[in-house]
Amino acid sequence: MKTFKNRFLPTLALAFGLTITGCSSDDEFERLDDDGPAPTPNSNVLNGSVEEDLSLDASETYNLTGVYSVEPGTTLTIPAGTEIVADTDEDATGVYIVVQKGAMIDIQGTSSAPVIMRSSNSQRGSWGGLVIAGDAETTAGIDATAEVGGIIYGGSNPADNSGSIEYLVLSDAGAQINSESQYNGLSLYAVGSGTSIENIAILNGSDDGVEFFGGSVSATNLYLENNEDDAVDWTEGWNGTVTNTYVLHSIENFSTAIEADGVDGNPTIENFTAVSSTGGVALQFKAQSGATINGLSLSGYDTAIDIAEEGRTDLSGIQIEGENADLDSSYETDATVDIEIFSWVQ
Repeated sequence: MKTFKNRFLPTLALAFGLTITGCSSDDEFERLDDDGPAPTPNSNVLNGSVEEDLSLDASETYNLTGVYSVEPGTTLTIPAGTEIVADTDEDATGVYIVVQKGAMIDIQGTSSAPVIMRSSNSQRGSWGGLVIAGDAETTAGIDATAEVGGIIYGGSNPADNSGSIEYLVLSDAGAQINSESQYNGLSLYAVGSGTSIENIAILNGSDDGVEFFGGSVSATNLYLENNEDDAVDWTEGWNGTVTNTYVLHSIENFSTAIEADGVDGNPTIENFTAVSSTGGVALQFKAQSGATINGLSLSGYDTAIDIAEEGRTDLSGIQIEGENADLDSSYETDATVDIEIFSWVQ
């Protein structure tokens, strides 16, 4: 079995050869309140429900063998350097981590010791990834049911807090649920702005890298490599901000770097660099969804902007560098995100 480093180092190293500029950030965010040490699991097998505050042990490699559900009112803490390996011997759709509405997760990775979540066989689509359900607003309504696992999400608190994620590498997710649905690497259902998401790498997925289903959560420093569907996807009126995103496509069978769908929540995209060596579509907008995008840099795509709805001519809802989207522009400019800020992914 190939190691994590050997699997992703070649394409990442190739990307480092580009001359690019951008900004970085460190570990500057508030941890969840610590009222003392939480219990640790009795074994290295993760399966079932977390019903009291729990801390994993970074010295262990954990085997995820089924649905691992963090229940409302509890917090799961994952310290720096922890590795979680999804068991792919059984049905891949029944192997994922879910933070239920009202629960919290605290992933405490660092640049030198990120938290790693991956499959045991290194094959894309071999587990369900990380799912977080929140109490923020979504056009699906209050207490909507997610397309995965019957998970309940959605409320009326845009500032809802589902915890914090810092320095996480998540790979091989995207298990096929049915002909219409798959898991993503990171699925965010009505997650609120009180949640902190920073320094995330999502790799080798068979569906989206990260998808926002409504909510107001923001994310900073995202590295998305070779996810087969969309790198960043949103729907249900998501209105947060994504800052400093680097997308790398070196496979042919991917969909887009961004897919925007559903009611327009006008999210903000700041500094978004996407590079393809195989052509394809960079940004696709469906329904009346739009965005405010600054610092867009595309390279190697056949189509920069695709409007999925025939007859949609009013592009004022898609603002790029302060102007209406231009379907004739390639948006090929110098990269706006420095690949060096993702050197920790190695």
